[in-house]
Amino acid sequence: MDTAATGLTFRDATDADVDTLVALIESAYRGDTSRVGWTTEADILEGQRIDPEGVHEVIKSPDSRLLAVERNGRVVACCQLEHRGDHAYFGMFAVSPTLQGAGLGKVVMAEAERRVREDWGVTAMHMTVISVRNDLIAWYERRGYRRTGQMSPFPYGDERYGIPQRDDLQFELLVKRLT
Repeated sequence: MDTAATGLTFRDATDADVDTLVALIESAYRGDTSRVGWTTEADILEGQRIDPEGVHEVIKSPDSRLLAVERNGRVVACCQLEHRGDHAYFGMFAVSPTLQGAGLGKVVMAEAERRVREDWGVTAMHMTVISVRNDLIAWYERRGYRRTGQMSPFPYGDERYGIPQRDDLQFELLVKRLT
């Protein structure tokens, strides 16, 4: 799909995109490059955010798709969509740090919601967010997601998800009804 108004192209990621997507996701969340944007987790987690195997798993999973978002032939954003019965899971969301704050994330999210409604007929989108990420949770709330208070543990000790810099991390489930 080409969204002429935004100059964006949305497509399913392929194996050829794995390295580019890992670099994008890492740049949006970890290390000094992530501090250019506002979605950084650099103060609460060190180490990697995702590895090539994790991206490859999403691309190959029959119930998932990884949307790559391009502008002028360059991948500038991505998100994971996973079909889970009556709802879809939204994850692995990343926008290039230099483009954050300009409305690109809103466009990607709206397109993701449209696709899961039309392609899978789901009635809700679910996501999990690290509960101490108040600015990020507030951003999702402004887009219609609601906090559920349902928490799940952070995978302490599994460095595939990063090295925690504090001991109070957990994930909160956010849900949006899709109409």
